[in-house]
Amino acid sequence: MAPLSQKIILALDVETLKEAEHFVKKLSGSIGIFKVGKQLFTHCGPTIIEMIHRHRGKVFLDLKFHDIPNTVARAVEEACKLNVFMLTIHALGGKKMMQEAVAASSTFARNSSLPSPLMLAVTILTSLKPDDLKDIGINTSVEEAVSRLAILARQAGVNGVVASAQEAHIIRAACGNDLIIVTPGIRPQGTSRDDQKRAVTPHEALLAGSDYMVIGRPILEAHDPLKVVQEIAEELREGNN
Repeated sequence: MAPLSQKIILALDVETLKEAEHFVKKLSGSIGIFKVGKQLFTHCGPTIIEMIHRHRGKVFLDLKFHDIPNTVARAVEEACKLNVFMLTIHALGGKKMMQEAVAASSTFARNSSLPSPLMLAVTILTSLKPDDLKDIGINTSVEEAVSRLAILARQAGVNGVVASAQEAHIIRAACGNDLIIVTPGIRPQGTSRDDQKRAVTPHEALLAGSDYMVIGRPILEAHDPLKVVQEIAEELREGNN
């Protein structure tokens, strides 16, 4: 069984390659997966992925592709060439867009020596509250919207979803164990929630059924990031007993 620290995905929400490499070098022995988002990828391009691989880390490429189906499929092909471990698309792009993304990934894997990345569909962003959904014309609860999108993602053949741990039990009820659940908005006990409106602790996320937990600022801004990772892993161990 993999150590519980491997459930932690470090969000590399920093500005430069140098900053990112500092954390990857320091934590690659304790954290296996590093999330590269829009800011860092826009600044560094594929160089950031090459750096993480050089330090034996896996890459979660979180660019949330959301466009017409053909455009997303071509973007997924390019991400596959980078040998990323996970990547994200938006479930709100619709079933056909998700199906074509999955097909592009599968076709690439068949025709190359590289495996397909885990395809994750983003449901409802953890920064959104019920009033925010109403503002954009989604007149259901957050829970119902997440459930609908998770079911749609499963039908499209994706590997998993990105959702708040507060909705993880709803996804399990709707989809069983068919989908991997990756949860952002994780805040260790006693830390600031920042702009995350539906944040939970690592222990709460584990109990809710999360498979992977994305944590950024509580680790990045810590005086001793490695100690924080170890404390989170200990919290997960205690919650798993």
